[in-house]
Amino acid sequence: MITPQHGIDSGFGFESTAREVLAGTDLSGRLAVVTGGYSGLGLETTRALAEAGAHVVVPARRPAVAKEALGDLGDVEVDELDLADLESVRGFADRFLESGRGIDMIIGNAAVMACPETRVGPGWEAQFATNHLGHYALVSRLWPAVRAGARVVAVSSQGHHFSRMRWDDPHFTRGYDRWEAYGQAKTANVLFAVHLDALAKDDVRAFSLHPGSILTPLQRHIPKEDKIAYGWIDEEGNEIAQGFKTPEQGAATAVWAATSPRLDGMGGVYCMDCDIAEPTPADVPEVRGRKAGAPAPVGVRPYAIDPDEAARLWAYSAELTGVDAFAE
Repeated sequence: MITPQHGIDSGFGFESTAREVLAGTDLSGRLAVVTGGYSGLGLETTRALAEAGAHVVVPARRPAVAKEALGDLGDVEVDELDLADLESVRGFADRFLESGRGIDMIIGNAAVMACPETRVGPGWEAQFATNHLGHYALVSRLWPAVRAGARVVAVSSQGHHFSRMRWDDPHFTRGYDRWEAYGQAKTANVLFAVHLDALAKDDVRAFSLHPGSILTPLQRHIPKEDKIAYGWIDEEGNEIAQGFKTPEQGAATAVWAATSPRLDGMGGVYCMDCDIAEPTPADVPEVRGRKAGAPAPVGVRPYAIDPDEAARLWAYSAELTGVDAFAE
């Protein structure tokens, strides 16, 4: 059943934190896989789930760094995974499947943002490859372990407003724009959740979301002068942006999407501020890339939740990666 892309008055909002979302919730006996769960809002996502009783598996490109960051948490384990390397994805998934455990939540949080032009694998654009293809392959390979009633959460961004799928040149072989590349990758995250939710059985549901604007290590590729131009920081490096969240607040929507009983029987929708987001009004013009001083885009673009676009992306991803959890 298709879930309407409209708010449900969840009782939470912009300022809610992951801990507040999980207050009174017992996740004992539940297992969550959180990519990038050792830095920024990913760390707060892991912390909140672990404190609520979940066992959290954190796949990490830098396992030693992850273990140090997660050292004070209890029921958390770290394993190696590089989302830009499909053999690494296969290795992590094989090791997990060999453990015989089931998965109740997958939160695809790891990402790169606005990086210099980088090629991975057979020449794929790195943001699309890491943010989307790596997570697509990971979920597909882990699918045999996904339990009935599980949830898959794709952490997208309002950055999806910066570009729809560029079917004529998805890997930017004819000129690279770091923000359009980021936008396409974030649109892909939303479309991935749309089609996964349509395909999944056994009450497994998928969601995507915008966590909010948060200054974290995700912005490491963005020059200081650009952060100043965007109004994020001042000349001394102090945060001055209005409407930014703390990492604890930024983790809230992912945790809510992964656990909230209010979402039982729902799926395939894009969320923000711990609720289902509204569609972007039709009179709001599309944008290409980030522009300094431009107002923050709102809601979710229709092209990002288009079921036909989602099915096309799924087929394309299966072709590129050679894996499809639902292939006959």
